[in-house]
Amino acid sequence: MTDLYHHLTLFLREVKKTGEKPLIVICGPTASGKTALSLKVAEDFDGEIISADSAQVYKKMDIGTDKVTMAERQKIKHYLVDVRDINQPFTMADFKREATHAIGEILAKGKLPIICGGTGLYISSVVENYDLPVAPPDLKIREELELEFQKKGGEGLYNMLLDLDPVSASKIHPNNVRYVARALEVVLLTKKPREARKAERIYNVFKMAVDWPREVLYERINKRTEEQIQRGLLNELKTLLSEGYSPQAQAFSALGYKEYFPYLCGEKSLEACKEELKMNTRNFAKRQLTWFRKEEDIYWVSSEEFYEISGPKSICI
Repeated sequence: MTDLYHHLTLFLREVKKTGEKPLIVICGPTASGKTALSLKVAEDFDGEIISADSAQVYKKMDIGTDKVTMAERQKIKHYLVDVRDINQPFTMADFKREATHAIGEILAKGKLPIICGGTGLYISSVVENYDLPVAPPDLKIREELELEFQKKGGEGLYNMLLDLDPVSASKIHPNNVRYVARALEVVLLTKKPREARKAERIYNVFKMAVDWPREVLYERINKRTEEQIQRGLLNELKTLLSEGYSPQAQAFSALGYKEYFPYLCGEKSLEACKEELKMNTRNFAKRQLTWFRKEEDIYWVSSEEFYEISGPKSICI
């Protein structure tokens, strides 16, 4: 038994004694092996998986999001994968509501709920039980924020968020303009900062992430990006656009899609777009690492233990 499985087994035994609701979180940067680890943990501990990936919720976007295969989904049930059309919005409030429902469904079956993904805000919304208001898109506020963005750029929006809701601002990277704008929209609608919207935790949570040396993680990112390109990432985007989906759709702001628009518009070479995709993915992983390194309750799985768990073994509890 590996150290991770030992700690996880003790955790589940303790939760069973106390009668608390268990929740496993497998987080970390992109290309770190979250999916492989989640599938193995789900198999060995009789679990089902909830995706905490802001792009995998969208149908037809398979290659660019590195979505779990249908074969994997048939073996282990997944939630919040392929639940929105590309032209539909999906917010943190949507995730929190639907993930909470899925957790209840999994627990009712006597199975172990496992959240797997790299979208830190989505995970925190469930783990910390944010009391998120129903805040539908407000076109007037969005127009005002768009004007503010045109005048002062992303830095101006972020400074506004710092003034109105410093707690939210501390959890969002200043360059993530879409998340900054949405956080502003919510606080302007509700007139309340996030500090006033936290509730007591519902679940006893065990978090884990795979710990790679930075250079190894970047190698994994570059390799996976090349594989996505070879599998037809550009053709996937072209097909979706040919089906009438708008280039301005929220879904296309995801990594792997937005980088190709300059090529399709004749503004950049294909090779330049590919290199930008690799660079953006590495930078995204760096931001994710910064986020998750701040959390003190994560069990960091070594690369050696990760490979050991990924091998052909099982465990009973």
